[in-house]
Amino acid sequence: MKRTKRWALILLGSSSVLLVPWMVVLALTLPAKTEVHNWSLAWIGLDVLMALGCATTALLGLRGDPRARLTASATASVAVLDAWFDITTSAVGTELLEALASAVAEAGLAAACVFLALSKGWVRTNSSRAT
Repeated sequence: MKRTKRWALILLGSSSVLLVPWMVVLALTLPAKTEVHNWSLAWIGLDVLMALGCATTALLGLRGDPRARLTASATASVAVLDAWFDITTSAVGTELLEALASAVAEAGLAAACVFLALSKGWVRTNSSRAT
């Protein structure tokens, strides 16, 4: 393994350990409720990222570009984050049920993206292209 890759992996592992006490601090100090400015912009922004990720993955994938694996992976992450925030910020009742229904759809999207990200054979050969 290359030295820089090894150090990057060590840094990632160390970061995961250092995040544990930080999560404890947040759990003890963050307020249970807060007023949020730009609420709609935050939610629309997640959906814009998801739509752009889907479109970019589709375009790259249809071209046989292996970078579609990267955009599929990023899009899966955004879909999971969107579902998480939908559920955790919903009020109990109808709002939560709607969030859970949306989360099912977003989980399906995330699963499709993970499938594409892990798929092989993205690069088309000259013989497989339509003439």
